[in-house]
Amino acid sequence: MNGYLLLIIVVLVGDAALHWVVDRLNLKHLSATLPEAFRGWYDEAKYAESQRYLRASTSFETIQSLFSLVVTLLFLLAGGFGWLQGLAASAGYGMILTGVMYMAILMLGLALIGLPFSVYDTFVLEDKFGFNKTTPGTFAADQVKSLILSMAIGLPLLAGLLWFFSTFPQWGWLITLGVFLLVQFFLMLIAPSVLLPLFNKFTPLADGELKTAIEAYARQQNYKLSGIFAIDGSRRSTKSNAYVTGFGSLKRIALFDTLIEKHTTDELVSVLAHEVGHAKLGHIRKMLFASALSSAVMFFLLSLFLQKPGLYQAMGIDWQGEGDAPLYVGLIGFFMIMSPLQRLMGIGISALSRKHEYEADAFAIRSTGSAGPLMSALKKLSVDNLSNLTPHPAKVWLEYSHPPMPDRLAAMEKVGANLG
Repeated sequence: MNGYLLLIIVVLVGDAALHWVVDRLNLKHLSATLPEAFRGWYDEAKYAESQRYLRASTSFETIQSLFSLVVTLLFLLAGGFGWLQGLAASAGYGMILTGVMYMAILMLGLALIGLPFSVYDTFVLEDKFGFNKTTPGTFAADQVKSLILSMAIGLPLLAGLLWFFSTFPQWGWLITLGVFLLVQFFLMLIAPSVLLPLFNKFTPLADGELKTAIEAYARQQNYKLSGIFAIDGSRRSTKSNAYVTGFGSLKRIALFDTLIEKHTTDELVSVLAHEVGHAKLGHIRKMLFASALSSAVMFFLLSLFLQKPGLYQAMGIDWQGEGDAPLYVGLIGFFMIMSPLQRLMGIGISALSRKHEYEADAFAIRSTGSAGPLMSALKKLSVDNLSNLTPHPAKVWLEYSHPPMPDRLAAMEKVGANLG
């Protein structure tokens, strides 16, 4: 068996096995005893419901992961990637346009395969636990818009990557990295005003106590905003969230209407203060740098692997190293092989993110002068979203970008106790 093919199989199966083991550990780590910090917030029935939600969502994710693994392995071993390459190449276009066609077909196929799982997740699982508010029409529109947006952004990037790597074999990875980072930054700039409104309605927050309090806090922190908006999150779910998007003078605050409905003014200001903390403490720059470094490593390694005939042969392509390689097929094989490295880098970035969360919590408490509002806001969010309060350490280490809530609350108590 081709060595690259064997490596791909081992990586795919190993990744699925790792997730299965960690998920089993996570379920066994569930505690019947409610964490002390949540006494008075969770009643016994609600806490039991949160654990049923975790079990149900974990079972669903396991089935989805197993199905994805089986389909991928069957397609790979049956020569599906090579067959599809032959089909796309038969149109007679050059390598770049053929690669765009090839990837578009794959993206469409993946969307269709994943559609039944998305339907079940939204209209069965989330509905069963009282979260879903999405209508079939909204769901269908979201699916279509997501696919179109993915293709509109991803396919031109792919075309650029193929051109740079084929035209500048030695330095193509560096040029591609630069373009990728510029596009990423551009998307972050236009997301608040162009991309996000494609899915949600952003309504300027009405004049009143909340808007006045938020503006006063922003002025106190010398934090410039382009606007404060309420999002119609209740169209899709009862779950709540808040975030700050954009850069410089384009920053805007987005509050889910479900969040506004369930929280006091002081709690909402404390949530904003947490987000301001990320900006003031340089977390956004640090995360962007970590992401750029991760991308640089991957693009450099990609430049080495794309010239390996064995990689293409593993994907069902009889390329012996002469002539133009179908780089788009090698790209898929590369990311299959490199998923463990991506996982390791992701673990490092998640650890940095968890550290930032503690720091932003502390900033919010010190800048507002009290730990109480932020603690109560996060407790409400945990209860309303049926969050897992006792995740296994391995699950946290592997996947969590935020610390477990009891750990965050304990850290906040310490910061609050030290306020002058």
